[in-house]
Amino acid sequence: MSRQGLEAVLIAQREPLLRFLRARGAGDGAEDILQELWLRLVNLDTGPVADPRSYLFRAANNVMHDRYRSAQRSRQRDADWIEAQGLSGEASDAPQPDRELIARATLAQAEAVLEAEGARVLQVFRLFRIEGVGQRQIAQDLGVSLSAVEKDLQKAYRALMRWRETLDAD
Repeated sequence: MSRQGLEAVLIAQREPLLRFLRARGAGDGAEDILQELWLRLVNLDTGPVADPRSYLFRAANNVMHDRYRSAQRSRQRDADWIEAQGLSGEASDAPQPDRELIARATLAQAEAVLEAEGARVLQVFRLFRIEGVGQRQIAQDLGVSLSAVEKDLQKAYRALMRWRETLDAD
């Protein structure tokens, strides 16, 4: 059977091949394995195949095992590298230094935008959004009306939205 014949059999046997691969542990990767098998068939220069169905099932199984071995080698290589670097292998919760710098700069800009609206606007926003204090409590603590707190929050939100629009424009 020619290469085109194998491709036709692969198309005809797609669902049984997927079930076969999933039953052997390929899971969600079964589609990827069939795609890789297809690519291998396209580049394959083969002579006649006596039993194309068996040939494809065996080839699919081989591709699955190749992927498994490759993933295993990759994990081992990563583990060896981590060990050679003297690292623990556990991911850190700390952000990357460049991201931390960007976050700090962005926070400073946001605080400057709110400060420009007034010190109380910044204070109300910080108490409400960061510390989780209720609006009534903020009004009592600052000796202002609930309406004043709501207006300060509206000013803060509008200022942050304007600032965000300038960031998005850049």
